[in-house]
Amino acid sequence: MAAATGDKALQARSLYRSLLRQSKQFAAYNFREYAKRRTRDAFREHKNETGERTIQDLIQKGLKELQVLKRQTVISQFYQLDRLVVEGGESGKQKGDEGGIIRQKDQGWD
Repeated sequence: MAAATGDKALQARSLYRSLLRQSKQFAAYNFREYAKRRTRDAFREHKNETGERTIQDLIQKGLKELQVLKRQTVISQFYQLDRLVVEGGESGKQKGDEGGIIRQKDQGWD
């Protein structure tokens, strides 16, 4: 019984690390942070779970979420986005001879 409990703990830790690692693959900052926050919150919510069947169900649900996350990160990498200020990037479009950043309106009329 103790070996089974240790095995479940190992599976849960491995799943947690895999979800966080996969979350970092999102191209967009907001999706990246949301995926990390959701993973941490879900594991904190169920940290005191003791039912063996419940733990196994949660691990299976987590594995399904990991597969969804993998598909979504691949899709997110197809779209090039400007880095946000909170990521340490500069905002704007690259234009000009030296590749400098020039502010440019994307929408609206002048």
